[in-house]
Amino acid sequence: MNKKLKTEELQRLTPEEFKKAEKLPLTVVLDNVRSLHNVGSIFRTADAFAVEQIVLCGITAVPPAREITKTAIGAEETVDWKYFEHTEDAVKQLKSAGYFITAGEQAEDSLNSFEVNQLKGERFALILGNEVFGVSQECIDLCDSVIEIEQRGTKHSLNVSVSAGILIYEFFKLLR
Repeated sequence: MNKKLKTEELQRLTPEEFKKAEKLPLTVVLDNVRSLHNVGSIFRTADAFAVEQIVLCGITAVPPAREITKTAIGAEETVDWKYFEHTEDAVKQLKSAGYFITAGEQAEDSLNSFEVNQLKGERFALILGNEVFGVSQECIDLCDSVIEIEQRGTKHSLNVSVSAGILIYEFFKLLR
């Protein structure tokens, strides 16, 4: 029988150990994400998979903010982050630093999320977009690829924090 582990049995890193630990070579770029709860949730997921950083852009809120803290539960203090007024500037900087740029979006010729393993690169940037408008076309134009999460239901999208969890996990499997 499986015994549920208590928090103290999980042997998690301390915030200080996390800061020094090796990170997944993945940067998550948030393109005008409006919900602070979504931002906090993405910080929490980024912490869980040791993402190297989050880049917050445009109207995306930055820590400290109560609504971010509520869902991040401290991950906004462990995961490195920076802010850019314009997402395109962040993407161009990442591209010039050698990142393979991809977006989680529905687009022509997109890869299925199961095909992340076909991407070639050593460092990746994943752009996630606004809850209503998605990733801007200007950012899509700067991408090396676009990844779409296959869906079978009647809705045409997932919450951005859910999409982040799925796609970050796919990159985690690829890069760990």
